[in-house]
Amino acid sequence: MDYTYLKMTPAAIAKKNVRFDPNTFLATIGDGRKMLTVPKRQTIFSQGDSADAVFYVQKGKVRLTVVSKIGKEATIAIVSEGNFFGEGSLAGQLLRMGSAAAMTDCELLRVEKKTMMEALHREPTLSEMFVAYLLARNIRYEEDLVDQLFNSSEKRLARVLLLLAHFGKEGIPETVVPKISQETLAEMVGTTRSRVSFFMNRFRKLGFIHYAGGTEGALQVHSSLLNVVLHD
Repeated sequence: MDYTYLKMTPAAIAKKNVRFDPNTFLATIGDGRKMLTVPKRQTIFSQGDSADAVFYVQKGKVRLTVVSKIGKEATIAIVSEGNFFGEGSLAGQLLRMGSAAAMTDCELLRVEKKTMMEALHREPTLSEMFVAYLLARNIRYEEDLVDQLFNSSEKRLARVLLLLAHFGKEGIPETVVPKISQETLAEMVGTTRSRVSFFMNRFRKLGFIHYAGGTEGALQVHSSLLNVVLHD
């Protein structure tokens, strides 16, 4: 295996391999795959469901959550285009450890566990792309843990907003769509809604974020917000 792939994002790997299109490949691997159109706010799978497939996001954003035994819900990730989720099914997970729901209207590719395993064994480039994705996801979780343990809630909120805006990827932050509720941000940051509201108002007054308004309540995140993360 060419280990240089492990230092690259799945999108970068796809660009490097101009003759390999993961979207086309995943959409044409035969039996065991299905294209899904999932409307905004609809549940894709629930915690405790059978873990029998992996999903690939072709369009839209998906929210991954987990609920504790006492009923407390936490958002663990927002998955966007070009990424997988539900991959625990490939590692022996029998039941879903969390839930997935569409944040926007989504186009998803659902690939059954057996079909995906066969495809990974058959197509080395897909396998390398998938390994790179898993490593990037694992690094992100480690960074989230360090962030939770050592940074203030203000810095954690700033980092979450920058991540949602894809800051540093392709060099151009995108508008965060759809509007993410302060309750959801509070879950992701690990603080209260009132604290999130206080910091969001502060960020807005300092020009770090901008509410575009409209039906989706789009939020523009500016690169200057990085100053909050870097400031000691």
